[in-house]
Order: sequence, then C-alpha cells, then structure tokens
Amino acid sequence: MSRPWLKCFWFASFLFLALPARSDPNELAATRKAAEQGKPLAQFNLGLMYALGSGVPRDDQLALAWYRKSADQGNALAQSNLGMMYATGSGVPRDDAQAMTWFLKAANQGVALAQFNLGMMYFKGVGVARDIQQALSWYRKAADKGDAPAQFSL
Repeated sequence: MSRPWLKCFWFASFLFLALPARSDPNELAATRKAAEQGKPLAQFNLGLMYALGSGVPRDDQLALAWYRKSADQGNALAQSNLGMMYATGSGVPRDDAQAMTWFLKAANQGVALAQFNLGMMYFKGVGVARDIQQALSWYRKAADKGDAPAQFSL
C-alpha cells in the first residue's frame, strides 16, 4: 500500500525538526564525540545529519542507529523520526506496529508531528483499526500546538 500522505510529512518532519546543519568538520567531530558518549541530543543530531546527508554521506542505516540510541533514552524527536522511518520503510522494512509504537512515545511527550501522524494512522486505519474518534483526538492535540495539517484535518 502506497503512502504518499506520509512521505510528504516525512520530508516536512525533517524540515520542522532539523537543527542547523553541521558541515564544519570540527562541529561534526564534536557532535560525534558527544553522541558516542551517550548524549541523546547529540545522537539525535547525528541521526538527522545522516538522514539528510548534511555534512556526512546520506545513510539511512546510520540515521536509524543514532535515532534509536537517542529514542531509547527518551528523546521525543528521535522517537518521532523513528516512527516515520518505520511508517515509510526508510532504512528498515515498513512496519506499522513499530511506527505506531514510536509515534505514540513521541506524541505522549507532546511532539505535534507525531500526534498528527497518529491521527492520520487512525483515520486511515493503518497499523490499527480505523477509529475516527481517536484520529480526531490526536488531530486536536496537534492542532492545539499549532500544527497546520492537523488544523486542516479537523
């Protein structure tokens, strides 16, 4: 099943969640060092750099690995991006259950994009039984945070 609705939000999530690109070799080295020391924000940033090919060659497998390390420590943005990777099959086989798990973790921490994506999955019945009330609930949470696609979906 094709999911063009998720793919457009996949790209938008990177733009929305992206921190300034690090193309300076010294900044890259500092980010990598902090990531290897277990700092979740640095792990997220390194994952994002690999996902975008910003200052490093684009590599979905390395993006996934760094996101996972960060997400496992509770980083909500990494959890949201992991959900998107599973939802779209980027760097991993598409897995709706994993997508729901990671989106839910991020959404429960207040990430509007994850809340919107959960709403979309409930609305479309992807990975869960179709449930319009759940979809509307997640759309409302995202819309209350200013998420324009969620506001439009209501």
